[in-house]
Amino acid sequence: VQLQASGGGLVQAGGSLRLSCAASVRTFSNYAKGWFRQAPGKEREFVAFIRWSGGSTYYGDSVKGRFIISMDNAKNTVYLQMNSLKPEDTAVYYCAVFAGGNYFEGSSYDYWGQGTLVTVSS
Repeated sequence: VQLQASGGGLVQAGGSLRLSCAASVRTFSNYAKGWFRQAPGKEREFVAFIRWSGGSTYYGDSVKGRFIISMDNAKNTVYLQMNSLKPEDTAVYYCAVFAGGNYFEGSSYDYWGQGTLVTVSS
């Protein structure tokens, strides 16, 4: 499985961005997916998770109420809508395919995209 993340860029605080993660396989819809982020000098942080059916979503505490994860199975793509962005949201954002275990742990994912940089200016 190859994942291609896109949509990052520079945005002012309070603004919005939508990240996309396209997969190379048609069975992408069969997998649960997650988004993580890593800021310079910090550990990787769980951002959002969506089950393969799309029926359940979970968010990290720092983004809850501002970010929305969704997917379009017809396009083999998972999205991360980011609203009310803050400077502390600045990071490289990664999408990943869930393999099992705890959804908030990076070790539970076995395929990762290359990351897309989001920079939020104050």
